Amino acid sequence: MKITIPALIILCLSTVSVFAQNTYSIKGSVADTASSSKLTNATVSVLNAKDSILQKFTRVKDGNFEINNLKKGKLILLVTYPGYADYVDRFTLDSAHTTHDFGRIKMILKTQLLAEVIVKAKVAAVKIKGDTTEFNAAAFTVQPNAKVEDLLKELPGIQVDKDGKITAQGQTVNKVLVDGEEFFGDDPTLVTKNLRADMVDKVQLYDKKSDQATFTGIDDGVKNKTLNIKLKEDKKNGYFGKIDAEGGTDKYYQEQLMFNRFKGKQKFSIYGTIGNTGKTGLGWEDNSKYGGSGGLDFGDGGEIYFYGGGGDDGLDSFSGQYNGQGIPLARSGGAHYDTKWNSDKESINTNFKIGSLNVDGTRNTQTQNNLPGANNQPGIVLNSNSDQSFHDHIFRQKLDATYQLKIDTSSNLKISVDGTTKSTITNTDYSTTSLRNDTLLNKNTRGVTNNGDQKIFNANVFYNKKFKKVGRSFSINITEAYNQNKTNGFLKSETDFFGKLGGIDSTQKIDQYKTGLSESSILNTNITYSEPFTKALALVVNYGININNGRSDRRSFDKDASGEYTILDNTLSNNFKLNQLSNQFGAIFNYKKKKTIINFGSKVSTVNFKQIDEFTNNTLTRNFVNWYPQASFQYKFSQQQSFRINYNGNTSQPSIDQIQPVRVNTDPLNITLGNPDLKPSFTNRISANYNSYKVISGQSIWIGGSYSRTINPIVSNVTTDDLTGASTYQSSNLKGHQTSNMYFNAYFDQKIPKVDVNAGLGLNMNGSNYFNLSNTKLNQTKQYSYSASLRLSKYKQKKYDFWTGAGPTYTVNSSTLQPLINNNGRGFNAYGGFNLYLPAKFQIGTDANYQYNAATQSFSQDYRRTTLNANITKAFMKDESLKLSVSGNDLLNQNVGYNRTGSANLLTQERYTSIKRYFMLSLVWDFNHMGGGTPKK
Repeated sequence: MKITIPALIILCLSTVSVFAQNTYSIKGSVADTASSSKLTNATVSVLNAKDSILQKFTRVKDGNFEINNLKKGKLILLVTYPGYADYVDRFTLDSAHTTHDFGRIKMILKTQLLAEVIVKAKVAAVKIKGDTTEFNAAAFTVQPNAKVEDLLKELPGIQVDKDGKITAQGQTVNKVLVDGEEFFGDDPTLVTKNLRADMVDKVQLYDKKSDQATFTGIDDGVKNKTLNIKLKEDKKNGYFGKIDAEGGTDKYYQEQLMFNRFKGKQKFSIYGTIGNTGKTGLGWEDNSKYGGSGGLDFGDGGEIYFYGGGGDDGLDSFSGQYNGQGIPLARSGGAHYDTKWNSDKESINTNFKIGSLNVDGTRNTQTQNNLPGANNQPGIVLNSNSDQSFHDHIFRQKLDATYQLKIDTSSNLKISVDGTTKSTITNTDYSTTSLRNDTLLNKNTRGVTNNGDQKIFNANVFYNKKFKKVGRSFSINITEAYNQNKTNGFLKSETDFFGKLGGIDSTQKIDQYKTGLSESSILNTNITYSEPFTKALALVVNYGININNGRSDRRSFDKDASGEYTILDNTLSNNFKLNQLSNQFGAIFNYKKKKTIINFGSKVSTVNFKQIDEFTNNTLTRNFVNWYPQASFQYKFSQQQSFRINYNGNTSQPSIDQIQPVRVNTDPLNITLGNPDLKPSFTNRISANYNSYKVISGQSIWIGGSYSRTINPIVSNVTTDDLTGASTYQSSNLKGHQTSNMYFNAYFDQKIPKVDVNAGLGLNMNGSNYFNLSNTKLNQTKQYSYSASLRLSKYKQKKYDFWTGAGPTYTVNSSTLQPLINNNGRGFNAYGGFNLYLPAKFQIGTDANYQYNAATQSFSQDYRRTTLNANITKAFMKDESLKLSVSGNDLLNQNVGYNRTGSANLLTQERYTSIKRYFMLSLVWDFNHMGGGTPKK
């Protein structure tokens, strides 16, 4: 059959026509109901009816709109315009209906809608506006006197655990704002646990862009899950707060007071807590820090510490963290004030926090040090047992303020300052015995006391300006950080070394007074400029200078004939001065087109480092270059589904404590030396993650992982004397070998509609492959841990809520120097709890945790612990603002402090004092006078 050219053209046109029939589209026009005027720039969105995921959207031009290349199926049309009620319509596109003409859509003014008493509209519970999911608080029912936390539990896609930790769309929410502003520092649940739900108008959930992306307008793909609580206009005047008084058995108690005063754009708050239960009642961050999982931190985030010039004072110090070891007594208080003026062009946000923490307890530490044998002989095992008693104290106060000025529509100025003072006291006594197999090696008794005073000051000035060309911007950032730390204390130690026959061969005694003074002043400047080449491609360049001047003066004194500490020990003393200058330049390209974001580039810094030893006039000079290449690729399938892969490389210079050969005798059995010949290492790291979320079904998926390798790594080089049990530690570069680290996390959550239960499955893996030198022999250690968990939860308003989860764990720990020792271990963790809301305003609740670790070859005993807590609460008054409760902590009295770790050829097991069973009676009053005008006095 002969095919002519005209016939071929007709065939092609027919094929195009066939394909055109599979193209789905919509069209229409938008106008005002009363005046029929065209509503140009109204937003028209098409969402999937099944999961409300946005397919496409457009803006109305000349009153008309058209959207092509849609997918077939059941869809939702959403039309929005400022000041008008939203228009929602459901429709279907299929092979029989490839296009849909909505004709003229008439929008109704909100004022007109409210004026028409006859017109009734169901409140829209959830709206999706671009990257923001907005929940209308009026569409959800909560109990009387409920807090924002209770409201969040009702919102689809948001979970709140028993401590108040918030998870939204599969990701942890670390920041909660009030009307777009930070409220009382960085603890999100100071808002959610104390702000009343009936004050809330809207809850907005979105991915907050990085400051750089916000200022430049160039999306770098960096996002942080954020909640913004928008208050009702009539709820921005008045006061509210909480008084909590608790007393219990065994002298346990907890008291709390919080008062909030809102007046228009002004917010003022104060709070105070005191207690020894390990809780504060303010939020999940504080609870976790006081509890056994984290640590109450009286430190400061963002403090800058660079080379100190020779380390600390050589004595134990207290970081201000409580990690569940010992019995704490915590006192804390604070005040917050923020306001806006000058048509919101100027604002100030300031906080003052003050607190003290005492921790008293005991600790028993058992270690097993597996040394390599000589000439293929079996290795040597050193075992030590150490009993420790400790008393730690810290007092801290901090004042910070942030002032912001919107100079004009294109430029802003932000000034931040903060100052902190700390004082610490540490008293620790040790008693240690070491064995070589079954032979006694040494006994050591040691006492350390240390007092410290620290002053910190930080200042920051940030200015940014946007130019007329979209994406073109300029910013300058200047920071100054000053840190001074003074310490003094005593070290008293006596060590007996035993011979093969069991008698004492020698005794070492230390009785010294130690002082320390370290100061650092760091000035850092950074200039950033962004330039768009096209709508899709832009360049961000930056240049910065860092100047670091500091000193470290550490001295040790022995007793003279009269018993005074006047004799300077030169071998344990030093006085260093530091001067460091670095220049950093970076260039990052950003490509964004439709659903794709690509970043690539590098930063490089040249560092001139000079340290002078004032005792010897010796100078340590180092000039080096640090490289930081980076690249990332992100693809957004939709607003709620994306994939991202990142690469980062970084040069790691050895720390000054690793380099400078300064001897410390704090622990005579473990001595650390410096290594001035250390070279930098370089780490390549690649990570990837995928996340997906469906609003209607509440399904969320998160898959993430990372793998890194370090070239020329800096590893530990330990020499242990098997006759005395003493070890000397030094850092060394390891050529020809690379260390590696990896992790993998996967989470799947889904709401089961028929039973309205949230179900989740989690998988985790962490692994590392690293090296160390033990008595000059290379040791390769592989550590891997695996875990899985299944989670179920449900919240039924005014009836009940429950949560439960469980899963196994397995760890692998192998050492090439000790191949016959198997310390692989299995375990199992479980948790659960429930609350029942009963008639007559009664409520009962309980929660439990179970932990199991099987015995290993090195530790012959397994470990099991079940902690069970319970409470019963009676609410009084119409709004249930007064509550009386009785609670029991650790009812089974099994909260035994325990920890087991492995590192290289060293295994450690700890048992320590912890908070155990007690009973508590509490009375809580939530008071509130919000709404209307100024509250009556």
